[in-house]
Amino acid sequence: MKKISITTLLLCGIIFTCLAAATLTGTWKGMLATGDGNSLPVTYNFKTDGDKLSGTAESPMGHYIIEDGIIKGDTIKFKVEANGEDVPHTGRCYADSIALDMTIQQTVYHVTLKRADQ
Repeated sequence: MKKISITTLLLCGIIFTCLAAATLTGTWKGMLATGDGNSLPVTYNFKTDGDKLSGTAESPMGHYIIEDGIIKGDTIKFKVEANGEDVPHTGRCYADSIALDMTIQQTVYHVTLKRADQ
């Protein structure tokens, strides 16, 4: 009985990860609030391969490559290099949005992304 429960949990986790990855692929857009009261449009183009996440990030500041991307359940983690500095991103995926935090020079910025290509 214990083996069946563990196997069932593992299979559910694998299925959920595959579904999250499949729904994550595509273009996502949002407005990033800056510390000075302004906001910048941001666009993320995500590509998934199993639990790997890649793609690009774009803003008026430039075009960046997503590196070291990982999908674990409903969470994502990756970084982009901007002006010689690694900018780590962490987020949580929901059915219709992604809540994303990025750390720039020890300040955490939050953006909510919505799917742009539906």
